[in-house]
Amino acid sequence: MANYYFDHAATTPLHPDVIAAMVEVMQEGPVNPSSVHQYGRKAKLRLNQSRDMFAKHLNCRPNEITFTSGGTESDNLAIIGAARAQAKKNRKHLITSSIEHHAVLNTMQWLKENEGFELTVLPVDECGYVSLEQLEAVLCTETALVSIMHANNEVGSIQPIVEIGEKVRAAGAYMHVDAVQALGYHSYSLSTLPIDLMSFSSHKINGPQGIGALYIASHVQMEPTQFGGKQERKRRAGTENVAGIVGFAKALDISVNNMNERKLYCSELRTTWLKLLNQELDADQIVVNSPLDSPCLPNIINISFLGADTESILMNLDIAGIAVSSGSACTSGSLERSHVLTAMGLSEERLNSAVRFSFGLGNTKEELVEAAKVVAATVKRLTS
Repeated sequence: MANYYFDHAATTPLHPDVIAAMVEVMQEGPVNPSSVHQYGRKAKLRLNQSRDMFAKHLNCRPNEITFTSGGTESDNLAIIGAARAQAKKNRKHLITSSIEHHAVLNTMQWLKENEGFELTVLPVDECGYVSLEQLEAVLCTETALVSIMHANNEVGSIQPIVEIGEKVRAAGAYMHVDAVQALGYHSYSLSTLPIDLMSFSSHKINGPQGIGALYIASHVQMEPTQFGGKQERKRRAGTENVAGIVGFAKALDISVNNMNERKLYCSELRTTWLKLLNQELDADQIVVNSPLDSPCLPNIINISFLGADTESILMNLDIAGIAVSSGSACTSGSLERSHVLTAMGLSEERLNSAVRFSFGLGNTKEELVEAAKVVAATVKRLTS
């Protein structure tokens, strides 16, 4: 039985060149950048070279990049660290949107419940976009931090972070962007953007799991959220994961250098996939939830198969060798419907039958032809 992986928004396969770069580091011997002997110096060089790679591709200073254990830690450090620093200036108002990743939503909710911050959660429209007018209406002199993701991980909608950042900066607050899903599909010049903090994750761009990064602009005041040694400019204590960081830097280099080709190819895959499904199924069985006619990631398409049930679809497709998801991998195992699709105001029928397909490294148009037949047959069986 053939197997098809269409869940790249959850995690991506490791690029062969990334594996090679990490193995090389692992075979060099003990690597602790804080050690003063030759092994430590070599590890420090690897660490510095990787940080320089990030600075080059993101157009920022090397010392503005802090390495973390992943996107969730980057979000937590950015939000908690910046919010606590801003609280010392009597700024204790937080703003986010209703379709953020739970690493943002739950962290802000925790600050509200445990440290007395006020929290405003902005609604989104039926395509998943934040209203600039509504944001401007809630910004105030007490606003400490605004956190709006660049690209949504469930439907792919891309927010106007430049316009949002300009309004936030004018209000004197910090702007944080979760760019975990957008990295590899969007170029960043952080030194010129009105962005103060930006989170990244390695395993979304064919790098290793367990490693992430956080851009912290030089002017941003931060409070550390964990304590220990002096690593990462005292912002993130703990021995750095050198092999993981090298792998992440390699994955970033590959993704940036091949970005245009990958965006075009993924867009073709997505277009082909929708065309194939429309050929196999009746028009009244399919509703696309992703805003394909508006700014949207090229590798994600969220589709509702009306009359079927999401869990039944996922289970049957898994048995048939097709890996897809109902939304964020961080909520897997939960029977709750997608908070993103709920916030977009979708009907119960669409909520209860939504499936996310996401494409990337290794996917081909040829396999889509076979997989589409399996998906269509599954939906027909479940709705007959």
